[in-house]
Amino acid sequence: MLLQQIFNGLALGMGYALIAVGYSLVFGILRLVNFSHGSVYAFGAEIAMVFIVSMRLGIIPGILLSMLFTGILGILIDKAALEPLRKKGSPPIASLITTIGISNIVTNLLIIFLGSEKRNFPNFFGHSGIHLLGGTVSMTQIMMCVISVILMLILVFIVFRTKIGLAMRASQQNAKAARMMGIDVNFVIRFTFFLAGVSAALAGVLIAGYYEIVYPNMGFMAGLKAFSAAVLGGIGSLPGAILGGLIIGNAESMAVMFLGSTYRDSVAFIILILVLILRPNGLFGRKGITKV
Repeated sequence: MLLQQIFNGLALGMGYALIAVGYSLVFGILRLVNFSHGSVYAFGAEIAMVFIVSMRLGIIPGILLSMLFTGILGILIDKAALEPLRKKGSPPIASLITTIGISNIVTNLLIIFLGSEKRNFPNFFGHSGIHLLGGTVSMTQIMMCVISVILMLILVFIVFRTKIGLAMRASQQNAKAARMMGIDVNFVIRFTFFLAGVSAALAGVLIAGYYEIVYPNMGFMAGLKAFSAAVLGGIGSLPGAILGGLIIGNAESMAVMFLGSTYRDSVAFIILILVLILRPNGLFGRKGITKV
């Protein structure tokens, strides 16, 4: 039973890690917690449902289109709401409150156009599994881990091995200096929101397929848990987001085993509170240094 819960936690944790990566990418560039990210995750799952089930475009085309449209949604969120605030020099709290409002707008638009009821989402990988060390690892869990790792590697390659990744890191360290060096910081920010949307869409598809259900409000709790994972790992750090997601996923599985499913949602927030008290910068976070 313990080993089975560990397998469950690893699969679920990789899904949380994909969502947490979006928080870390945006925070790394803007020093902003994007609370609309949970609704973006729900949008990715819902739009995949439309492409795959309603329009019958096929699994791979439907997922790719979902990632594309969700990435575009991320760009629109920045372009329509956050970029005007940056140009006016608004305080960070204004952007934070704006992302909360955007989250409600996206969720309510999903309810208006797609309905508020819960709908069955297809399980792409079937219910077969592999018996390993006394536990059973389903094909869905295996593919969740494999696909998540592949996307994480792609994101790490983009950030640390490409010119746009170099521009992202330069903008993260000093946006004014990056502009003086000819970097279009606004383009870098929009690209970051696009990557965050892509990772959220893939997380939405994987987690919706894992639970075989999709609904407009699915991003609220998942977004908060992923935020806890990002803070635990050190928000702004990609490796931290991965480790934080795995810890939150396994902690949730252990809570189901020892405490019951009633308490599964509270574990992430207990961990968040402890991290904020004991290690506010997270496992991989660093203290900000201000030169005067």
